[in-house]
Amino acid sequence: MRKLTLFALALILFACKHPEARQPVSVKTGTFIDNSVERNKKLNAKEQASIEKLMKQQPENYIASENGFWYFYNNKVASDSLKTPNFGDQITYNYTVKALNGTVIYSSEELKTQTYIMDQQELFTGLREGLKLMKAGETITFLFPSQKAYGYYGDAKKIFRNTPIICQVTVNSIIKNQTN
Repeated sequence: MRKLTLFALALILFACKHPEARQPVSVKTGTFIDNSVERNKKLNAKEQASIEKLMKQQPENYIASENGFWYFYNNKVASDSLKTPNFGDQITYNYTVKALNGTVIYSSEELKTQTYIMDQQELFTGLREGLKLMKAGETITFLFPSQKAYGYYGDAKKIFRNTPIICQVTVNSIIKNQTN
């Protein structure tokens, strides 16, 4: 009986062990994000160099916007009576899209006259910010790096991913929103 008691006691002591933490099957280290950041920095530097090279080859006085693109006026309206658009204003404009080498991607005939309600409709970032700088009757040429244009995906038609573009934009009219 004594052996049986010792055996039961030993069984109880050794059978009741604490749960052990399991090690994860795979360990995520964040290397994908780190690699993506590095890739984007290199892409941005490459695009920046291409755009700067283009600007040096052309005699125009480019202006660096605080939104990450460059532009120059083909036709500037000096009148102070004309205002730039605000939220909700309706803008009609024409534009062309070119690659940095000057090849026309979309002509103004292809794109036709566009109507845009400021900040209330879908438009790529660079053009949306560029239209805010313009008055009716002005023509501006913009140099957009890919992240301000169609970015990683392109436009799924003629503009490939990570493509910096040149847009020449003419604002035909600005109709002020009456509720402002």
